[in-house]
Amino acid sequence: MKRRELLSAIALLALAAPAVQAAETVRIADVIELSGNGATVGNMWKNAVEMAVEEINAAGGILGRQIEITHFDTQSNPGVSRAAVQKALDLDPYVILGPIYSSSTKVNMQLAQQAGVPQIVGSEASVITEMGNPFVFRTSLSQAASMPKLANYIRDGVGAKSVAVLWVNNDFGRGGRDAFVTEMDKRGIKVVADISSEVGQSDFAADVVKIKQAAPDVAFVYLHEEESARFLREAKKQGLGIPLIGETTLLNQKVIELAGDAANGVKGHVGLSADAPLPSIQAFRDKFVARYDTTPDHNAIKGYLAVYTVKEITERTGKFDRQAFADSLHCAKITLEDEPGILIDTFWDDNGDVDRISFLAEVVDGKQKIVDTLPPLGVRCD
Repeated sequence: MKRRELLSAIALLALAAPAVQAAETVRIADVIELSGNGATVGNMWKNAVEMAVEEINAAGGILGRQIEITHFDTQSNPGVSRAAVQKALDLDPYVILGPIYSSSTKVNMQLAQQAGVPQIVGSEASVITEMGNPFVFRTSLSQAASMPKLANYIRDGVGAKSVAVLWVNNDFGRGGRDAFVTEMDKRGIKVVADISSEVGQSDFAADVVKIKQAAPDVAFVYLHEEESARFLREAKKQGLGIPLIGETTLLNQKVIELAGDAANGVKGHVGLSADAPLPSIQAFRDKFVARYDTTPDHNAIKGYLAVYTVKEITERTGKFDRQAFADSLHCAKITLEDEPGILIDTFWDDNGDVDRISFLAEVVDGKQKIVDTLPPLGVRCD
């Protein structure tokens, strides 16, 4: 009898083990671009997310629980991203991270909202946080926050009176184009060419010709990273001799690597950069390079601080409660003193948009050089 009772007890413990293990972990789903046109940016995000998860777990986890991260590939396709979020929700995650592509976030975030699961995205299209979803939050500046800073630079720093606009025809590109043109109009700068391109476009010869024919003072280029590199190579080939100005997707490390010396001289506004003159960013850069043998881009920074945002806000609420998490992240401010892993003092408004310092940069000798630091817009909650 004693032996039978012992075997029964062992069997019960074995059955209970998965439940105990589940109680000791917190599930986070990462829905991100691991293949397709967005693979370059998505894998940067994924690598940084994994680095942050390992650091937090090694330090004891979140409220004593280890993070269990599961990655889902959107294939850089909005339809696939929606299915990926549904698969992620089947795991009953505490938080969903990603995607980066705005067109994917736009179609999948309603699923997370309906399930009451907070979603922290790398998307920049203004429409993402204009749809009234209380569960979606950014880790990057929105287009509405970035474009006024860039427009001021074009007016005051460059002295341009006319501009050509080249943009990618998706939610990201349309949102950026619309925000940029609005800011140009406010400053009396004439848009003399308004050129759309396709996602994944490989040939920009005709687009460069159109820009040259319009004879603008500057060209504003708002494409994805690989497209930006192709455009820069074509612009150099055709001798497009005007300032090329853009956002982070025109100046980041991957574009520089792909475009080579064609990237030299490009200027613009960057919300996040591994070259930012901040000790916290430099320390992150060194760790990332040591681990992956490549320089991180802004997407890596966005993914890394997303995980630390989950950690800090959860510890503030003192519990794993999705609604409490979302409520607490609205109108929250996380500083380096609060959580060093946030990398840069960040404020979230009531819509889930972020506000913080950003930078003006230029590509010099194959490297991004920060030339100025711009203050936050000063957005605050009512």
